[in-house]
Amino acid sequence: MNSFQFNLTIDILDILIVAFLFYRLFVLIKGTRAIQMFIGLFLIIMLSFMAQWLNLNALNWILSSLKTVWVITFVILFQPELRKVLTQIGQNRILGLFLKVEGSGTVSEILKACQQLTQKGLGGIIVLEQDVGLKNYIETGTPLDAKVTGDLLVTIFTPPSPLHDGAVIIEKNRIVAAGCILPLSQNPRLGRSLGTRHRAGLGLTEETDSIVIIISEETRMISLAKEGKLQRKLDINTLRSHLVELIGIKSEETVPATG
Repeated sequence: MNSFQFNLTIDILDILIVAFLFYRLFVLIKGTRAIQMFIGLFLIIMLSFMAQWLNLNALNWILSSLKTVWVITFVILFQPELRKVLTQIGQNRILGLFLKVEGSGTVSEILKACQQLTQKGLGGIIVLEQDVGLKNYIETGTPLDAKVTGDLLVTIFTPPSPLHDGAVIIEKNRIVAAGCILPLSQNPRLGRSLGTRHRAGLGLTEETDSIVIIISEETRMISLAKEGKLQRKLDINTLRSHLVELIGIKSEETVPATG
């Protein structure tokens, strides 16, 4: 009796784990192109179980062959979505505590730059690297390895600087590269009003855990992208609060307005 209860417990645990994994996978790819393929693959798997249970050998053989082809097609066609899923699964939150932007001084300088850029009507993209490395994107730009200062950031994004159209990537408290090219968002539900800067910022956060600040040249508005989601029309103090919350540093004083 005890053995039966133990086996039943293991079976229930097994079912719950599989159900949880399917649920998490569904949540991660919800709203992407992969969702319909995922549903189709799930239906094929369910039909395969039914064919085995009813001893429908011919149908089971066809479904088994189709299931293999379906998985290969899924991997080939939806590499960006799968890369996003694997990236999120592989993130180590404990390790991330040591890899985040260091010091409130860096955030203060970023905020000063954002404020000056909005006042001057200049656009920009500032990327804060988190747990996932951004080497592939850093290599598309010009290496700098400079300390983060508000003046330097404003200079980079001021035309006719050759780097003003790309993104600045910050690792810890250093600007590692500028003029970087970011991937455009694959989200089909984005409004047409979003420009290339916003789509690029969102695109990077869909594939990595980076935090991206976007300053609009046209509207002089500040936006914050994280995990494929965009928060728009932020003022400097709201942006500061979000950054303090996201990168886990102590709160700092309100950034004073500059002339």
